[in-house]
Amino acid sequence: MQLITVAGSPSVGKTSVILRVAELLRQEGRKVGVAKFDALSTSDDKLYAQKDIPVAVGLAGSLCPDHYFVSNIEDCLAWGARQALDVLISESAGLCNRCSPHIDGVLAVCVVDALAGVHTPKKIGPMLRLADVVVITKGDIVSQVEREVFAFHVRLANPGARALFCNGITGQGATDIVRHLRAAETTESLDGSRLRFSMPAAVCPYCVGETCIGETHQRGNVKKMRFVDLETPR
Repeated sequence: MQLITVAGSPSVGKTSVILRVAELLRQEGRKVGVAKFDALSTSDDKLYAQKDIPVAVGLAGSLCPDHYFVSNIEDCLAWGARQALDVLISESAGLCNRCSPHIDGVLAVCVVDALAGVHTPKKIGPMLRLADVVVITKGDIVSQVEREVFAFHVRLANPGARALFCNGITGQGATDIVRHLRAAETTESLDGSRLRFSMPAAVCPYCVGETCIGETHQRGNVKKMRFVDLETPR
């Protein structure tokens, strides 16, 4: 079974891209399933069910979606094996730009939105910078020049990745993505595997339910801003 991680910020079109890719893979006779991670709620599982795609759903709730993912991805792999899947696609929750849901030896896809602005790629951390394939969505809404500039900034942020455009509504560009997925390594087990980058730092009182504001409540891993005061005009 091939395991593919698909990550991206909220509402960039991850599910639409996966549906289009899954459709093409199934036409080749391959059985595709999805492990759908989200934060508080999701209705995407209904979209997969409508296409008869096996789906497992995990909601992180009060936990960091990235930490929730890494704690459950092995169980997802075991579920995919029980379902006799050929391809298991892990779809992340809509993540912050510092998240890192990619694993060594597992094909990593990052989905970004062409409407987010040309400087967005350099603001995204390991989720984009360490991906193997960067899929750019909603390129049909912007001009050809804007598409090329956005793709250029993606390549600046991650020179080793392939930058591909995909229209989640029409499916245009999905064939190129499938070609890369076909070449992905199979994943027998994740025991001993490593993330490509460390998770965002945590463990402070607010991580475990503290709601009071003030220095007396700030312990553990706390990072403070540094300020430079301007001189008062005379």
